[in-house]
Amino acid sequence: MAQSDLYGVLGVAKDASQDEIKKAYRKLSKKYHPDLNKAPDAAEKFKEVQDAYDVLGDEQKRANYDQYGSADGAQGGFGGFGGGQQGGFGGFGGGQQGGFGGFGGGGGFDDIFNQFFGGGGGQRNPNAPRPGRDLQYQMDLTFEEAIFGKKTKIKYNREAQCHTCGGNGAKPGTSPVTCHQCGGSGYVTTETNTPLGRMRSQQPCPVCHGTGQEIKEKCPTCGGSGHEEERHEVEVTIPAGVDDGQQMRLQGQGEAGQNGGGYGDLFIIFEVQPSKDFRRDGTEIYFDQDISFVQATLGDDVTVKTVHGDVKLKVPAGTQGGTTFRLRGKGAPRLRGNGNGDEHVTIKVVTPKNLNKGQRDALRDFAKASGESVTGSGKGNLFNKMRDKFNEN
Repeated sequence: MAQSDLYGVLGVAKDASQDEIKKAYRKLSKKYHPDLNKAPDAAEKFKEVQDAYDVLGDEQKRANYDQYGSADGAQGGFGGFGGGQQGGFGGFGGGQQGGFGGFGGGGGFDDIFNQFFGGGGGQRNPNAPRPGRDLQYQMDLTFEEAIFGKKTKIKYNREAQCHTCGGNGAKPGTSPVTCHQCGGSGYVTTETNTPLGRMRSQQPCPVCHGTGQEIKEKCPTCGGSGHEEERHEVEVTIPAGVDDGQQMRLQGQGEAGQNGGGYGDLFIIFEVQPSKDFRRDGTEIYFDQDISFVQATLGDDVTVKTVHGDVKLKVPAGTQGGTTFRLRGKGAPRLRGNGNGDEHVTIKVVTPKNLNKGQRDALRDFAKASGESVTGSGKGNLFNKMRDKFNEN
């Protein structure tokens, strides 16, 4: 895919921010999700969007792509996330709301070549094992669940191997036989007269539909398909530190394959709910701490919230509003390394709205001692001046 095409898939400019890329990805992935969009090309477009975000959503892969037109050398993964399953991360629970769709699973250039040119590109063995489709599941997480991780069980429908026939589609006690029409090749050859002479082409066998085998007596459970729908349950171990829009792969938890092929994979996409207290950017967490102008003037030890529990923060005397302090190790866990990020605490000086007479007199005395002339009712102007003074950078 050309460089311009990769950005074009997500509909963003080459200088788009990571936040813009993430928003574009989430919008398009929902638009083309096979469960929601029944257009014939929805699954393919969904996969294109996914592939584009896998590169542009990772800063290192994006840098390689911008420079070399390829993301090679920047691929990474995680193992062991998901109840013993091997997992991988790329580029979206609380209420266990889940949607999933299939993508991938067979086909390719050789199939197209065979269809139009009679197998010149190498004929695919119809009886060769083929892996099953991949599925997608969207999991909602609270802010805290994403920070600390958790174990949970999810349920979803998938096409599983038929328990009656073992996947071969034949009635128990019988077996599929070689197709009498194509001799097991899965294709039939046709000849057509054209102005250029007789043209030969290959088409999928109309009897076995390209499988190379006939089922004389079909399985009563699956009707010869070899698959049956099941409500599948799997335990998922969500690692600490996942973020909104990231995904996790569980190998072998997708749909059953054909001809003994393995199961596809399940991709869990995380959608993290925002916090009412914190803001997050990767492993860094941001928090606003309110203090009075007396605390800002004289200094104080204040209690500050973190995702890891309350901590004490020493606010020096004369601290101005907008000053930011760093609490090291109080951010989100690092997925690709040890330890946590940091929490950034921004001081907000709060002006009191209701004062008693003693407080107002004390502030007038303070203003007088500072050489300031205070006008107005004394219920707002002085305090607004004090707030602006402490909040100015």
